Amino acid sequence: MYFPFKHVIGGALAALSLAVAPTASAQGVVRVGVIAEMSGPFAEFGKQMQAGIRAYQKMHGDTVAGQRVEVVIKDVGGPNPDAAKRIATELVVREKVNVLAGFGFTPNALAVAPIATQAKVPMIVMNAAAGGLTAKSPYMVRTSFHYPETVPPIAQWAIKQGAKKAYVIVADYSPGHDAEAAFIAAFKKAGGEIVGNVRTPLMTLDFAPYIQRVKDARPDVLFSFVNGGDVAPAFIKEYRDKGLDEAGIKLIGTGDIVDEALVEAIGERGVGITTVYPYSMHHKSALNERFVREFKAQREQKSRPTIMGVAAYDGMAALYAALAKTGGKADGPTLIAALAGLKIESPRGGLTIDKDTRDVVHDQYIRRFEKQGDTFYNVEFETFKAQP
Repeated sequence: MYFPFKHVIGGALAALSLAVAPTASAQGVVRVGVIAEMSGPFAEFGKQMQAGIRAYQKMHGDTVAGQRVEVVIKDVGGPNPDAAKRIATELVVREKVNVLAGFGFTPNALAVAPIATQAKVPMIVMNAAAGGLTAKSPYMVRTSFHYPETVPPIAQWAIKQGAKKAYVIVADYSPGHDAEAAFIAAFKKAGGEIVGNVRTPLMTLDFAPYIQRVKDARPDVLFSFVNGGDVAPAFIKEYRDKGLDEAGIKLIGTGDIVDEALVEAIGERGVGITTVYPYSMHHKSALNERFVREFKAQREQKSRPTIMGVAAYDGMAALYAALAKTGGKADGPTLIAALAGLKIESPRGGLTIDKDTRDVVHDQYIRRFEKQGDTFYNVEFETFKAQP
């Protein structure tokens, strides 16, 4: 049964500080409610998170500091703030979770932020990547990434390769706006010129008119941020079909456009595309090799972990580390204080949750889409170190 949000805020949520976390913790169970896209065109997002969480618990067990960590996953279906709000309310009020997690899309995380704040329930963002997101609730931390930090290195790299003019295409929602602003600022600062920019509908598959504008503008590089699912392959197909590469216009962007889960669908069309991201499944470290093996074991051997799978793994790592610090205490204020400032080892490399912003700090990698044998890869070849 659906309860209007304003009704819940006025009723059941008001009692949460007394009823939720202490009860669950006293029973020796810490419950994590994951709000993720398990169906629809972005179902891969949720499946990545689910496999990342399962991989962590397979590698580290389901108990820490005397508490059993129990995960409940709820399907939000896609970018649907109303559904995210309703599910979060049910998780907090009925399921009595100690932690909210997941959030493939920024609008969903924004909708849940007030619930986390009023209920004093920490929320761990495992994908949503808009800048400044963690400022929306003092109970929010992020283990994924954010575009204001991720994008500037690719602008700096493009200038070093001789690019002087750039065109920008982004999805028309908050993360796209952040990526657009970050690239334009960094490219101009490095001496480049922006010859055009456009925002596209979030789920469009028709990029023909946009790509034609790019071709007419004759930039050296096209910087892009569009989402996964069917969107990014359609975008890259149009880029190739319109002959932009032959016209000398190189495609660069965030790792979203060549997401690991999409590389086989993109195939030959992706070869040579250069992107920036905090992770590639081929990142060279012993922990990443172990993580990739376990991730595949949780799904299938042909599956590929993306930043979402890693961020979910890291979200669990952060939660376990925080519970170890608190001696198993899982009330919201205690847990969020323990999460802030954490440093953990991640399959992507070192990761810190900033003490003040509660946002993620990590290295960024410039990657090239390559074919090795019959397999396609995003190969890291340059590292931009994290700025403290």
